[in-house]
Amino acid sequence: MRVASSADWRDALPFETPVPAADVAPGDPARCSGCPADVAAWERDALFAVKHRHPNHHSGFVRFYCAAHVPAAAPPAPAAPAPARRARTERSPRERAAPQRRVVEDKPRPVCPDCFIEVSATGVCGMCGERIA
Repeated sequence: MRVASSADWRDALPFETPVPAADVAPGDPARCSGCPADVAAWERDALFAVKHRHPNHHSGFVRFYCAAHVPAAAPPAPAAPAPARRARTERSPRERAAPQRRVVEDKPRPVCPDCFIEVSATGVCGMCGERIA
């Protein structure tokens, strides 16, 4: 199964950056996420759309804010520092050799002659209870 991203207007928005709502989602008046519930809906020209990060959804979520409640734009993420190079040190031949691994051979376990299932280490069949030598 192939999972493809959807063609949604919200995918084009940058994270944590206020964008005029009328430019990205024109339409009917909408409510500000920061205003109380009894405040009337705002025209889209007066609102800003902000795409926030979500811990469980990689695309995030979008909320509308009026000019009084619009959050400040997030500062750009600092560039990751280049990884430091390790100095080469001389190793002894013993350290260079790969560690030897013990090979444990899997011994065949006894099989019950009546049930044809493997018997546990106790030597007693789990199905019929017969003792196997």
